[in-house]
Amino acid sequence: MIKYEAFLIKYGEIGLKGKNRYLFEDALIRQIQFSLKGTGDYEVTKEQGRIYVNMKSDYDYDEVVTALQRVFGIVAICPVVYCSDYSWENLTKTVGDYIEGAYEQKNFTFKVESRRADKRYPKVSMEINADMGEYLLERFPELSVNVRQPEVLINIELRSKGYIYSKSIPGPGGMPVGSNGKAMLLLSGGIDSPVAGYMIAKRGVVLEATYFHAPPYTSERAKQKVVDLAKIVARYSGPIKLHIINFTEIQLAIYEKCPHDELTIIMRRYMMKIAEMIAKENRALGLITGESIGQVASQTLQSLAATNAVCTLPVYRPVIGFDKNDIVAISEKIGAFETSIQPFEDCCTIFVAKHPVTKPNLKAIERSERHLADVIDEMIERAVTEREVIICE
Repeated sequence: MIKYEAFLIKYGEIGLKGKNRYLFEDALIRQIQFSLKGTGDYEVTKEQGRIYVNMKSDYDYDEVVTALQRVFGIVAICPVVYCSDYSWENLTKTVGDYIEGAYEQKNFTFKVESRRADKRYPKVSMEINADMGEYLLERFPELSVNVRQPEVLINIELRSKGYIYSKSIPGPGGMPVGSNGKAMLLLSGGIDSPVAGYMIAKRGVVLEATYFHAPPYTSERAKQKVVDLAKIVARYSGPIKLHIINFTEIQLAIYEKCPHDELTIIMRRYMMKIAEMIAKENRALGLITGESIGQVASQTLQSLAATNAVCTLPVYRPVIGFDKNDIVAISEKIGAFETSIQPFEDCCTIFVAKHPVTKPNLKAIERSERHLADVIDEMIERAVTEREVIICE
């Protein structure tokens, strides 16, 4: 088994940026460093438009690759072998030894592609490609060349040292977290909201989250489930500040004073209002929900319009057009599904009307909310002030 000494990190959209490209590269490096915590001694370097993770001690290959595959902004991860002294004799031997160790079966087609960043090197790129191909054919007669569609593309980059790689492991794509502002995720214990957070984080947005807890109607285990979900999303997004709101008092007031068929809509409107207050306090630029059109009564277009009406910040709904199967597939991919389906009540599933309104009239909803006018502001203030904050990572 060959021992790789570094990983070349390939990025996608970042390469299209102009003078501010370094900001995106720096954000990517920060996320790589966060993700690789505890995997061994390493150094992340930036060299001529390339990012390298140099491993300085023994490490678990699968653990490092898995950690890098969770970093948004990475398109591909290429395990690299170094050649410190890349005189022609040394370079050919290193490339040959690399092929020997990396591929058990040698009956594949290949192509050599070199980049000569060190212009002092005596051979130009075309000569390196041809001469290296000749050397490999002599050393491994079962190999054959195919320059159009090779099964293995052998890359050689001559910079401060020689970098040799041929394998490309797909990354998650997207943009590095921290490159596109911050947003507040309304995190329930369900399947949809962790997926929504994951998808927005994939576009470079830092996440904070708000969870509405309703003791004694929701248990401590329900709260722990949400903390666990936040930690799962944090493996991709970086640390998440989770704000836990005690919503019991507000829910009971809504239940006592408002029409029962409007309970869910009114409750969601106050959730959005509270989440927006915390978002503004923490300089977040929008709210994120896991709503999908028509999935439940509170997610019809009319219901979404009524919920939106209380917000001044934009509300991002990345799964709005997804079927449940699509959302479940992403939930399983990110490792959240088994936690999401644990059977603990959340505050959206208690005090539910038997026949909730599906096409709420905004003026009627606002009229119903006036019944709360004498108590609600104080309750909201208390809920926000007394919230619990947990850093999930």
